[in-house]
Amino acid sequence: MKIYKRFSAENRITLYNGDSLKLLKQIPSNSVDMIITSPPYCIGKEYEDPQNDIESFKNEHKRIFPDIYRVLKPGGSLCWQVGYHINDATVFPLDFFVYDIFVEGSKDTEYPLLLRNRIIWTFGHGLNGTQRFSGRHETILWFTKGKNYNFDLDSIRIPQKYPGKRSYKGPNKGKLSGNLLGKNPSDVWDIPNVKAQHVEKTEHPCQFPVAIPRRLIKALTPVNGLVLDPYAGAGTSGVAAVLENRRFVGAEILSQYYDISIERIKAAERGEAKVREDVPVVEPNLNSSVAKLPEEFAKARGEYY
Repeated sequence: MKIYKRFSAENRITLYNGDSLKLLKQIPSNSVDMIITSPPYCIGKEYEDPQNDIESFKNEHKRIFPDIYRVLKPGGSLCWQVGYHINDATVFPLDFFVYDIFVEGSKDTEYPLLLRNRIIWTFGHGLNGTQRFSGRHETILWFTKGKNYNFDLDSIRIPQKYPGKRSYKGPNKGKLSGNLLGKNPSDVWDIPNVKAQHVEKTEHPCQFPVAIPRRLIKALTPVNGLVLDPYAGAGTSGVAAVLENRRFVGAEILSQYYDISIERIKAAERGEAKVREDVPVVEPNLNSSVAKLPEEFAKARGEYY
């Protein structure tokens, strides 16, 4: 499958090496099903503007917002994964600034951005703090463009902690109390971050795991829908889109990461992507009576059990 450098609606994959705003100008209005990204935090990484401060972060979002809003379909989803800007030992929660800019920028439109979830992504490893508690989470803001949207919960259910648990009273007494396909993953996601020996690790210093965009893409977009990542980095969102049979368009400004993105997306197309599957960090204890898989699960186990 060919990877195109210039956007066209017929492309399966478009990856632009340059400023995302230039790519966005190529994309028609109301044509993207989902936008998902993790933008630069302005904390001094090599791919960031030399002026690394909160104002730089806010100005970049104000610069790009009109076009990301324009290209997103009514009913489409906007998923923005951010962490914290740290300066002079002070922590700034970046999702607060994103929320203000996005909500303010869309409030007087026909389809304002509405926050559906503030998802907490937690992970077990990272830098160890000495003057404050060690940071072990970041956030994902999920907005929809307007009130009507699709949400396919069944596609992202995770194993019940106690799949054998039954109702003890009422009309359903004795029946299984949980959904046979698994439970809602909630708004706290325990997914390992991409560090050290993680199978997905590349030269990019701040990758996020494929499981995050893959879960969101499955839940929020149709098959063959168009997924956009304006800060594509190492191509993680593109890999997730290919694995879930969606079209993808992304931009990465630095050539070394653009090249990594190309190789990873091509590997995904060949069925050779190096990906950690979206499985629980801690498996349910199936030895207890309430955790034991009952016979009723036999037909519904699928990929979850």
